[in-house]
Amino acid sequence: MKSYTFYIGLLVSALCFTACKTEDKKIVETTEIKSEKPNVILILVDDQGYGDIGALGNPYIKTPHIDALHDTSARFTDYHVNPTCAPTRAALLTGHNANRAGVWHTVNGRSILLERETTVAEIMKDNGYATGLFGKWHLGDNYPSRPQDKGFEEVVSFGGGGIEQTMDYWDNDYFNDTYHRNGKLEKFEGFCTDIWFDEAIKFMEVNKAKNKPFFCYLPTNAAHTPYFVDDKYSDPYKDNENIPSAAFYGLIANVDENIGKLTEYLNTSGLSDNTILIFMTDNGTSAGAKIPKTDDRLDGFVTKGFNAGMRGIKASKYEGGHRVPLFIHWKNGGITVGKDIDALTAHYDVLPTLVDLCDLEIKDDVKFDGQSLKPLIEGDDTDFKERIVITNSQRIDVPEPWRRTSLMQGKWRVIDGTELYDLKTDPEQRTNIADQHPEKMAEFKDAYDAWWADLLPGYSDLPRIYIGHEAENPATIFCHDWHTEKAASPWHQRHIREGYMDNGYWLIKVAEAGKYNLKLRRWPKETKLALGAEAAIRPERAGTSVSASKKGKALAIKNARIKIQDIEDEKAVDATQEYVEFTVDLKAGDTQLQTWFTLENNEELGAYYVTAEKL
Repeated sequence: MKSYTFYIGLLVSALCFTACKTEDKKIVETTEIKSEKPNVILILVDDQGYGDIGALGNPYIKTPHIDALHDTSARFTDYHVNPTCAPTRAALLTGHNANRAGVWHTVNGRSILLERETTVAEIMKDNGYATGLFGKWHLGDNYPSRPQDKGFEEVVSFGGGGIEQTMDYWDNDYFNDTYHRNGKLEKFEGFCTDIWFDEAIKFMEVNKAKNKPFFCYLPTNAAHTPYFVDDKYSDPYKDNENIPSAAFYGLIANVDENIGKLTEYLNTSGLSDNTILIFMTDNGTSAGAKIPKTDDRLDGFVTKGFNAGMRGIKASKYEGGHRVPLFIHWKNGGITVGKDIDALTAHYDVLPTLVDLCDLEIKDDVKFDGQSLKPLIEGDDTDFKERIVITNSQRIDVPEPWRRTSLMQGKWRVIDGTELYDLKTDPEQRTNIADQHPEKMAEFKDAYDAWWADLLPGYSDLPRIYIGHEAENPATIFCHDWHTEKAASPWHQRHIREGYMDNGYWLIKVAEAGKYNLKLRRWPKETKLALGAEAAIRPERAGTSVSASKKGKALAIKNARIKIQDIEDEKAVDATQEYVEFTVDLKAGDTQLQTWFTLENNEELGAYYVTAEKL
């Protein structure tokens, strides 16, 4: 019988849990700018899989600018993320396993980054960097988890996990949309991906003039659904029976064009030599490969499109769900020649790598689950040979052991604790050989149990939305973040239009005791629609793949009810008004908020939008 100490030792050695601090690194006490510090650009493309790149073998897609970056970069060929959006972002930006950061879902209040987490932007900012985010955040839309609360000084973004989702400005469709700039709504002209790159280049130019190093995070919403793009990008891929979605490829083509625009700017501005340029994606392909309906829709074998020979697509526990590209280029750092690095690596390695490459000073309490990739870039894989990487897709409120999990070591893959594959001989994960390797399975299960025991205490730390805080008062909260018994809360504007029947509660922190006004809405504020109104159709857009929305359904709401702390109150509803409001006296501290709309037929649902203001 092995001791508990042995298992913890196994965890530490196998997972390479790294303190990433040294005696000579102290808390930053100055904002003095070191001109030799490299700039950093981190590009994160949404839903583009490993196989959705020409240089990685796709015979159908054209990605010349991504290919050019591939040809001059360190390429990590066995690099893994979480199988879905928000968890990958949490791990990437904190250097922690997503479970430790509190993000293991994309909705249901579990896409909100824990307040205690320190991000790469905060570390960069402390080291004298200007920090900017342009594109998709998806780690919380309220204080204290917004990008501007987590170290980003310049932010141009949208709400939720994608355009058309619940938090997004009503009727955005990728073209000429309204986004948030540093917390304030602003109308933009142009296509979303073009805007992210244009704004990023403006940010770089401003800081170049100041001779200030910058960290620029460019997480595109493309190629996530909806697949809206100008026809000129999708037309080359239409009428090809091997391509599952021409519009999906069109979105990637536009991203590629923007990467070309960015690299041209870096070259002509003189920034190219001392800029670390990182390219990666956030999970497996969403539409570049197709699985027959007779198979599991996520975990089956690809029969159409290209997926680099991997089983599964986005959200899969198999390789195609979480193995993605990672390219790193930095001329002044000697990373200019295409080089494949085959060691097992993960998203939570990126932040400790930047700490190492940029010689960043970090606070004594900052620790990482990942480890620096610099030794691999320099040719030393000693510390990576036996490491274990674990990724999972929980998508529930409370995590469960081995739920949709892949435990990896070298080319071994353990799935859900019951399946074992050797990618050396079975890259498509077709033959489960767990019965042939009982000792190996026992070792892997011991490592997993130690990993789970290490994370388990943190699961009780719940992400909360503040109300009454000076940083965001009033605060609008969204049904996207309901904690519900269903697999997913209403996360898309189509759910709002159809009058999706569900309810749940928000985890709230009342920042200050006092009197609060709560406004309950069926439609978002910007629509100015009455509680009993129906929403107009958003029309299709000519020359693009933008389709018309459905008409918004009118609901016959007769009563409204709230419950928060020890307060329960109910009111009759005037359906000709935009909202129904309650005034309550609240104590400071943690609580839950739940709302109800009762219809004429006595069906009930929650208020999709609530604005809470401390008076």
